[in-house]
Amino acid sequence: MAGYFLRGILIGLLFGIPVGAVGAMTLQRTWSFGFRAGLLTGLGSSVADCLYAIVGAFGLTLISDFLLQHQTIINLLGGGLILIMGIRLIVKKTEAVVTEAEAARGAKMFLSSFAIGITNPAAILTFLFAFSYFGISGTAGLLEGTGLVCGVFIGTYIWWTALSAAACAIRKKTGSRSFRQMNKVFGGILTVFGAVVFLRLLL
Repeated sequence: MAGYFLRGILIGLLFGIPVGAVGAMTLQRTWSFGFRAGLLTGLGSSVADCLYAIVGAFGLTLISDFLLQHQTIINLLGGGLILIMGIRLIVKKTEAVVTEAEAARGAKMFLSSFAIGITNPAAILTFLFAFSYFGISGTAGLLEGTGLVCGVFIGTYIWWTALSAAACAIRKKTGSRSFRQMNKVFGGILTVFGAVVFLRLLL
């Protein structure tokens, strides 16, 4: 079990490194609202990744087949959510964003990143490839699969914690005078990510 757990941590770290839409959200929220906001945002993504890792580790083909069969619709929902969040960051004033975050701190940050993470069914295939690459083939036993999934969760969350800590460190050095500008920058990044999802599906 220990071997599966350690390989799961490594897979989680490698899986989290590509900074996509959730990465931009984590950076923006850490920059605007602090370290805890970044951790909550990353937690939502880690839980979503963990669920897909469960599907891959335990060979739940009925679920994976259903999700992959409907991944176009699911991806459209995720792309639309990213696009909306990006546009809202661009057009809203800093004060409005801060007020909204204070009212919805915690659950909303977690749920929004979870929603984006869970609307990427292709993650199942990525996990299956990673498991195969690290010599984990076939359906894992209960203990081995549990260790693997726990490792994946810890690995991804280590990455989000490091990313949030880096954003906090940069914020302290640069000061907090550029919240509005940074929100627009991150909003633009999220808008691009959302647009790419739609363009990729169209092409």
